[in-house]
Amino acid sequence: MASKITAAQVKELRDKTQVGMMDAKKALVASEGDMDKAIDFLREKGIAKAKKKSGNVAANGLARVKVSGNTAAIIEVNSETDFVATNDTFNALVDKVADTIAAQQPADLDAALALKADDGETLNEAIVKTTQVTSENVQLRRFAVVKKTDGQVFGAYLHQGGQIAAVVVLDGADEETAKDVAMHVAAINPEFVSRDDIPADRLAHEREVLKQEALNEGKPEKIVEKMVEGRLHKFLSEISLADQPFVKDGDQTVSQFVASKGGKLVTFVRYEVGEGIEKPTVDLAKEVQDQING
Repeated sequence: MASKITAAQVKELRDKTQVGMMDAKKALVASEGDMDKAIDFLREKGIAKAKKKSGNVAANGLARVKVSGNTAAIIEVNSETDFVATNDTFNALVDKVADTIAAQQPADLDAALALKADDGETLNEAIVKTTQVTSENVQLRRFAVVKKTDGQVFGAYLHQGGQIAAVVVLDGADEETAKDVAMHVAAINPEFVSRDDIPADRLAHEREVLKQEALNEGKPEKIVEKMVEGRLHKFLSEISLADQPFVKDGDQTVSQFVASKGGKLVTFVRYEVGEGIEKPTVDLAKEVQDQING
């Protein structure tokens, strides 16, 4: 029995691929409601190019990077509104959390919340106090501790005061080069350092989708492989930091830019505030009407 396809599924697929309603419904029916398979179906038919998936960015707050010697901490602290995220109390909390995590390098969130800051207050106590002062739910959402050797350099970059934070590690080169790469990471949002880090099954899947897409375009099989390799190279340039055109000079890749400065890419971490958190849509008109009626 065929799966029942809902209007919500059709809308979601259209939002992700920008295809027409009938094409979206046909793809969902063919894939029995599986969203990823439906996207592949549309790509193979040449109807749509898959768009990069991203979570709904809705939560507010700040991300921060703190470098302390050979250790860097990148953190995200959330608030309910952007108004609170910009006030001095919240900013002071974010600085305290970043400084404490960089200095003490906890293993996980529970350990981080139990850390004592320089003033003797635990991070959890500081967060609770900020929640009381701001009347908003304030949370340490995530953090990463990044380490380097004496021969390596950190690069850190904050966009829009901390809506996006990035930290990179380069082998060799200098801090200015590393900061340029961190700026690129913040702007372009790569998924992996290099093509070697991409899981083999993901590459194989992409190659197969591209092959079916080319065959369905009616291209002769003898040139399909060459087409697939060309399109796969474009795919790599979208998700692999090393293969991406450098944001400040599109004539060279990021790895070429770093090599020209005597360095090599090692790792990166990028946080965008609220990524992956879905916030319910608020019907402002209804909310106001309810208040009037209440």
